[in-house]
Amino acid sequence: MSLGAQENGTTITTSVPARLDRLPWSRWHWTVVIGLGTVWILDGLEVTVVGNIAGRLSESGSGLPISSAQVTGLAAALYVAGACSGALFFGWLTDRFGRKKLFLLTLAVYLAATALTALSFSTWWFFLFRFFTGFGIGGEYAAINSAVDELIPSHYRGRVDLIINGSFWLGAIGGSLLSIAALDTDLFAKNVGWRLTFALGVLLGLVILLVRRNVPESPRWLFIHGRGEEAERLVDEVEDKVREQRGRNHDQGDRELPPPAGEITIHQRKSVGFGEIARTVFTKYPRRTTLGLALFIGQAFLYNAITFGFGAILTTFFDVPTGSTGYYFAVIAAGNFMGPLLLGKLFDTIGRRVMISSTYLLPGILLFVTAWLFDRGSLTATTLTACWSVVLFFASAGASSAYLTVSEIFPMETRAMAIAFFYAVGTAAGGISGPLLFADLTKSGKVADTVLAFQIGAGLMCAAGLVAAAFAVRAERRSLEDVARPLSAVAPTGHVSTA
Repeated sequence: MSLGAQENGTTITTSVPARLDRLPWSRWHWTVVIGLGTVWILDGLEVTVVGNIAGRLSESGSGLPISSAQVTGLAAALYVAGACSGALFFGWLTDRFGRKKLFLLTLAVYLAATALTALSFSTWWFFLFRFFTGFGIGGEYAAINSAVDELIPSHYRGRVDLIINGSFWLGAIGGSLLSIAALDTDLFAKNVGWRLTFALGVLLGLVILLVRRNVPESPRWLFIHGRGEEAERLVDEVEDKVREQRGRNHDQGDRELPPPAGEITIHQRKSVGFGEIARTVFTKYPRRTTLGLALFIGQAFLYNAITFGFGAILTTFFDVPTGSTGYYFAVIAAGNFMGPLLLGKLFDTIGRRVMISSTYLLPGILLFVTAWLFDRGSLTATTLTACWSVVLFFASAGASSAYLTVSEIFPMETRAMAIAFFYAVGTAAGGISGPLLFADLTKSGKVADTVLAFQIGAGLMCAAGLVAAAFAVRAERRSLEDVARPLSAVAPTGHVSTA
């Protein structure tokens, strides 16, 4: 055990958090990002492919007796219901048994369910394994976000978290382009192409699984759960790798790292009960709880309800062929990814409150303008896509910041469960009811109904932006333990607001 830690029974004093936060960016951090963050690419691929193949699945000869509305409505709602259930189930397991065991298990669940979706022979089978695919993805959200935020240095945490969550849209671009090829009946039969899209998701997931095996357990989780010496050894190994890289890239005198900023004393524990989690979230941090719910509900309605029905809007109102909707979606997906990529650094420099509130308010206002133009009949398929690209450039950064926010503003012992709770509640409100509601609105073929869908999404985004302006926590460049003192901490690590 390093000199930075001293154990006495079940109480440990450690500098592990400060040692992790003072590290410069290195190849080791890239391993974490690639091994963990790339799962969002799979999620983006999944959701986008299903939205784009909805028209094909409803056609005669697809191999499934299913309607387009069932795919974008009921199947989408089941996928989200599975994700909510998986987030809660696996979130609790992640806080209890560790990040690594769960981010391997949840990916395995996703892979199995996606493979079985590709083999669908009836409607009920397709619906069942859409639920279990979501079940695995929901667990990923809790396990991955908690692990990433605990491993990435505080100066980079905001931008890295946003870009990782925003990488969903790289998968969406791939899913859009893949669906174009898969739906081309000159290349694949109607009952084959859509199956191959799911098979590709399995292949990509297997590659990610191989990389992910090299990502370690969170040292922060280890030292709280009675494995302090293991946490110290792991950080020693990481520091050695960073020093070695600095030695190659700089003069030998630059190899040494700056001293850690402080220590924390905690009383180790194996698990935290649901009662303590509930008291922490609702009693100790009521304003932070309000913030988390507002952010998740706002972004869930916007994305799960309207954006993922974009293909149906194009075919219904602009007569775009089902085989061509992927081109349009690839454009708005690119705008979605560029938002977190270009704006992410500002969350660490300008700060959380300004950036979170603005990336909810601005897209909400712009979406109201888009709804007005759509109602007037002033838009074409191309100009509607352009409007959505601008809206989602900002909204994507805001949506990604929701995951960052709930991950960093609650104590470490509750981190995965907090992510799971807010994801489940917010997504259930916006992601289950939204697709069911908006599938009916868009399939009606009435402009006024789709305008209403746009306005609901815009209103919820603006409301969330106002809540963020009032309640967002200034977490930029601060240690996680400073933003929210661990429940196991014996002594304060600094001034922490309970707001």
